[in-house]
Amino acid sequence: MHAPIVAVYGATGHTGNFVVRELEHRGIRSVSIGRAAPEPAHAEGAVEWRFAACDAPDALDAALRETSVVINCAGPFPDTAPALIEAALRAGIHYLDITAEQRTARQSLATYHDEAMARGTVVLPAMAFFGGLADLLAADVARGMQAVESIDVAVALDYWHPTRGTRKTGDRNSARRMVVANGQLTPLPQPSKTHEWNFPEPFGMQEVAAVPLSEIVTIHRHIAARNVHSYLNVAPLRDIHDAKTPAPTASDASGRSSQRFVMDVRARAGDAQSRITASGIDIYAVTAPLVVEACLRILGHPPASGGAYAPAELFDAEDFLSALAPHLEITRSRDVAAVA
Repeated sequence: MHAPIVAVYGATGHTGNFVVRELEHRGIRSVSIGRAAPEPAHAEGAVEWRFAACDAPDALDAALRETSVVINCAGPFPDTAPALIEAALRAGIHYLDITAEQRTARQSLATYHDEAMARGTVVLPAMAFFGGLADLLAADVARGMQAVESIDVAVALDYWHPTRGTRKTGDRNSARRMVVANGQLTPLPQPSKTHEWNFPEPFGMQEVAAVPLSEIVTIHRHIAARNVHSYLNVAPLRDIHDAKTPAPTASDASGRSSQRFVMDVRARAGDAQSRITASGIDIYAVTAPLVVEACLRILGHPPASGGAYAPAELFDAEDFLSALAPHLEITRSRDVAAVA
């Protein structure tokens, strides 16, 4: 049996480059796919390059030939996800992406589940820092809780230097953001007010705003929580709204920036309250081990049935998070009297 080959679409991008490096680190052969020929600096050292625009089905089919799975790192995902998923389904291979957009994740899960099930392949959107990590943390913190009243996800960044892809996606994504209220996906009330959140050190008390992303969609699929909300501290929002904020720059040999993050997830059911936090360096860089770990688990132990899934529907959250120990510091506080 041949060793699996992982296609990385958008390999010339900032996060795609991290994904290719992580696959190489894990000893997995990859094929780098770009929408156009890469700059020479990107092409050096790549095992194989292929090229296909997402609006060219025949070229996509050729680019995915002989691969076992494709990881889509190319935004804006409203444009690339449908084309890549359909190409993956035609090829009979698994599909993962790193979208943070709610509408894209929701459409991928709803539209392609039946066909993926019929073909015995997996469609796994939002397997990234925004989306996948929060989904796994929520599943972990809510484990064993009955009648979950609320799950709240709050992220603190010390700064945010956005990639070109982040900016393009932000410009492209005009969909109304959704939260879970009274058990239903509901448009985020406007205007949205800020409030304070007490994060673990080194962040402490921060002003946060409601910024619901793809984790709302994925958590709602498999946790029957009455209310699900997510927040981001205000300072990095100012960074990404400022056109003069630079792109991320490397601060170590791995290419990571110095950006620090903490994701703080809290669940409440009656009088029981639990909390889990994940902290680390560089939200773009940490997406690579997240999506690559998911990819290798699907290849090594494919689910009994194909289909479109949220991360915690496929993986045991606690076990998956443990595998990320080199990249994330996890802290749990279960059944505490108060976590606010």
